[in-house]
Amino acid sequence: MAVTPPAADGADPVVQLTTLPGWRQFIAATPSIPHLLAEQEWAALDEDKRAAHDEDRLEHHSRLVVVQTPLVERVVRRGGGLIRMNRAAHYGRSGLMVSGPARTGKTTAVTQLGKTAEVIHRRRHPHARDDIPVIYITVPPAATGKMIATELARFLGLPVPRRSNITDVIESVCGVCLDARVTMIIVDELHNLDMATRAGAEASDTLKYFSERLPVTFAYAGIGLDRGVLLAGPRGDQVAGRFTLIPAGAFTPGQEWATLIAALEGAVRLYRHQDGTLVTLAGYLHRRTRGLIGSLLWLIRDAANQAIINGTEQITRKSLDAIAVDMAAQTPPVRPGAAKR
Repeated sequence: MAVTPPAADGADPVVQLTTLPGWRQFIAATPSIPHLLAEQEWAALDEDKRAAHDEDRLEHHSRLVVVQTPLVERVVRRGGGLIRMNRAAHYGRSGLMVSGPARTGKTTAVTQLGKTAEVIHRRRHPHARDDIPVIYITVPPAATGKMIATELARFLGLPVPRRSNITDVIESVCGVCLDARVTMIIVDELHNLDMATRAGAEASDTLKYFSERLPVTFAYAGIGLDRGVLLAGPRGDQVAGRFTLIPAGAFTPGQEWATLIAALEGAVRLYRHQDGTLVTLAGYLHRRTRGLIGSLLWLIRDAANQAIINGTEQITRKSLDAIAVDMAAQTPPVRPGAAKR
């Protein structure tokens, strides 16, 4: 799961990932990892140089790295396969759906899939610099069909006059997508689409219409998509028949969890931190975060930056105790078979 919110991955914070400039910055970004100096050299830094060095480390910890979790690997592998299969399909193209609770790495997984799709396309068309292989949008709350079409137009930088109807917007988007050889459209936060309403059903139909008009692979991500009304009724049957579901969930205690912690600890840039400390605290970290990768990142990032700010330069059990985790990690897990209220 993304160890870093993608929009912050080296991009101008004002630029959004749901715009073409923001997405291209995300794709091109290769953030460098700050180098730790020799202890004597570090101690001898003057105030200005030390502040600049510390700021680099603070920014690095705020961003951290992208860890190849099992979810990311499954999504990228399956998504890449679908892109290849859909390339020559004239109809009945298959898509990918990533569903799970908040803080389980869904956005990281689908954005890494988007990066893979860009790489595949650029290898096949090395001289087509103006192509737009991937579109990334998020579903607005209470979305309508026109709102979905408008989000696609906004990513592409297309004007949407106030009086334009949904057909005008769809035609404009489809024309640019075909000209720019779009191969993948990622639709995040799909749980914002309320299928129990007429507007939500219309939005779902609009996505389906785009999938029929465009030779692209669709990837959906959201909370509880596999158990919501998105898959209910005739519309739900159509979605289920065209999409492969990859569930996202919390880590269980064990080797995968310890490997994840080791990867994150290896990216920490502190001068007095004892390597392996966080791995020995794997059980404690699982209890604090309930195995949610987003919550783990929150905790480690904050602890690393506090260690720079307060000068301790290390993460310990005591310093972790002082960090407040997010509300998702604080919520008690639901017991299997527990009655809903």
